[in-house]
Parts: sequence; C-alpha cells; structure tokens
Amino acid sequence: APQKNQTEPTISAEHIATCQHGGHIILNEYKFSNPPGDQAGNTAKKKIRDIESVSNPLFTITKDGVYFFTLRIESIQEFNASVLVEIKGPHGYLSAFDWPLLPFYGAMCGIYVLFGVAWLTVSFLQWRDLLRIQFWIGGVIFLGMLEKAMFYAHYQTINSTGVSIKSVLLLAEWVSCAKRTLARMLVIIVSLGFGIVKPRLGPMLHRVVGTGALYFILACVESYLRVVQTINDRSNQILVASIPLAVLDSAICWWIFTSLVQTTRTLRLRRNMVKLSLYRHFTNTLIFAVIASVIFMLYSLKSHRMASCSDWKELWVDDAFWHILFSSLLLVIMILWRPTNNNQRYAFTPLLDNPEDEDDDEEEQFVSDAYGVKMRGTHSISPRASRSATNDEDDLKWVEENIPAAIADAALPILDSDEEIVNTKFEVSKMQ
Repeated sequence: APQKNQTEPTISAEHIATCQHGGHIILNEYKFSNPPGDQAGNTAKKKIRDIESVSNPLFTITKDGVYFFTLRIESIQEFNASVLVEIKGPHGYLSAFDWPLLPFYGAMCGIYVLFGVAWLTVSFLQWRDLLRIQFWIGGVIFLGMLEKAMFYAHYQTINSTGVSIKSVLLLAEWVSCAKRTLARMLVIIVSLGFGIVKPRLGPMLHRVVGTGALYFILACVESYLRVVQTINDRSNQILVASIPLAVLDSAICWWIFTSLVQTTRTLRLRRNMVKLSLYRHFTNTLIFAVIASVIFMLYSLKSHRMASCSDWKELWVDDAFWHILFSSLLLVIMILWRPTNNNQRYAFTPLLDNPEDEDDDEEEQFVSDAYGVKMRGTHSISPRASRSATNDEDDLKWVEENIPAAIADAALPILDSDEEIVNTKFEVSKMQ
C-alpha cells in the first residue's frame, strides 16, 4: 500500500534565482510495498494490482508562479508505466499564463459582433450608394469576428477539458492570417486611391493580389511552426520563418505611405478638400499605429526578451496588444468610410477626378504661357452644339453638290451691293 510521508509538497527556493516567484516542486515520495518474491509471476501480478489500486494523489500549490515539475520512477525490474498529470486552477484547466486570454477573446468577439451589427445597419440604410471599399471593410469585420470566436472556443475547450486540439488552433491561426492579409490589401488599395481618386487599379491590381498571396503564405507557415513547435524546442525555425514576414510587412508599410503621399498630392492639386481631409485623418491614424507598434516592440524586447526573469503575468499582453491595435485601426476606418447620405462625395467622379483632364489642363497652360496668352477659362462644347455644327456642314455640302457655281455667281448682284461685287470679283481674280 502506498505510504504518504507528508500531507503537503515542499517547495525549494534553490532554483528561484533573481525571480520573486516560482521554485522547484519536490513532491512527497510514494512507496509501494512489494509482496514476497517466491513466485515471480504472482509477484508481478500483485505488484500491478497494488499499483492500480492507488488513488490519485492531489497536491495543492498555495502560491502562483513558474514551477519545475520532476517525476522519477526507480525500479530494479522492467515495467511499463502510464502517468497522467492534471494541473487545474480555480477557474479550470487553463494555466495562469493563458487564463487572461479567455475573457479577452470573449470580449473581443463581442466587440466584433457590435462592429458587424453596426456596419450592417448603416449599410442597409444606404444600400443604394455603397462604395466598393465599404464591402472590403465588411469582409474584414466578418473575418475578425470569426477569428475571435474560434480563439475563444479553443481556450474554452482547454479550460473545460484540459485538452488542446491543435487542428482547431491551427485553423484559427489561418483565419487570423486571412484577416490580416485582407486588412493589408484594404489599406493598400485605399492608399492608392481606388474608388476615391481612381476608377480602377489597372496593372497595380496584379501587384496588390501578388503581395497579398505572398503575405498569406508566409503568415500561414509562421503560424504553423508556432502551433506545432513545443515550448522547450530551441530550434530557430520560427525565427527563420518570421524574418521574411517582417521584411514583407516593412515593404508593405513603405508602399502604403508612398502611395498616400501621391494620393494626397493629387487631391491637393485638384483642390478636392473633402477627400483631402479624409485622407489626412487616415494618414494620421496610420502614423499613430506605426509609432505605437514601435514603442510596444521596444517595451516587449526590454521586459520579456532581454530580461533575465520576466513577469509571466504580463506575457499575455504580447498577443492582446496587436488585436487591440488592429481593432482600433479598423474602428477608425469604419468611422471615416461609413455609409452616409452623402456617400457619393467620396466616390470617384469622372468630371472632377479624371487624371486625363489634369494632363490636358497642364498642356493648355503650357501652350498659353509660351505664346504669352492667359486663359481666363475653358469652355467645353456641348453635344447639342456639335450636332448643329454637323448639320450645317451637311447643308453646305448639299448646296455645293446640287447648285452650280454659275447660278451662284449670277445671284451675286441680287444679294450683294456694288461695292461687295467689286471686292468679290477682285478676290476671284486673285484666286485664278
């Protein structure tokens, strides 16, 4: 029968080092009395029966921390042992490190549901005048809501059963990769002025789609290695996979800001103050997001990577911060491009936003300046005027074909005065 030496485990402080928490758990020793060894077969059967009859030992840790659990089995005979270790806290099977993520993803899922309901409501009220960019925003909201729901379901399953289903976690990570890819493509096409300044992207569409596909592939590979790789694995596979992703993210960021500079310059030249104000707010939001990201990365490196003993209670913020930042950026985009009664003022208008008109204006200004003529305004020929000019030409052509020149010359004295007849004959003689 098992013999319990003490009622509670002891904790050694020899592995605490500079940390103020945690330690090395030294479990109380369990001894099993062996039956007489006169019969080897009966001894083995009795030993197995005695071991199986042992009740599950329960140890209580009174202090939160990072502990090192060691299990050692000593025997002079060969045997097969199956050990099941369960670690359960007051809230469930989730560890103290992962527990804050459960209510966090639940709250984020609720926030995205509110985003979706609000966006669907305003889109339904203005469904006749929706822009293409607003459909992209709806897709990002849907993927974000699906991502948060899957992460919440994953952590809730672990907390209830104590079993982590890698396939569910991997699927949630890939949905997150799709959401991030679609969000980056959305910011790129907005910065290029699609639907606002340009009616179509043209050859730039292939670059946007190619960049999005490359980002999705690299993000899926990085997330797969992060899910499959164990915590104690010290290989550099995740680092190798994350470097190309970081380089591509930097290139996308550079592309976005250079495109924003060109788009705002175009709007400034066309003096479209409504769209220019929209893009100024959007640019300021992106600048704030970049500055906040850099500050948090420096803080994370100093507190959690370079420190000899990091505070484990704050490690969950490394994942939560990026979700909060992305949701804040999405909220600003939703406010800026929300469907309203004046929705078409942000749409592309050929009479005001045609880039060919801008080139024609520049050419006319160049020609007029070269000849010292200042143009006070330009007048476009209406379709009605062009039709009347065509009718006049047709009438003149009919007269030339059906009325002989002699008859016209004979009619000159009737129509013209003597002075005009002399001038006419003089001009005709010069032509001959």
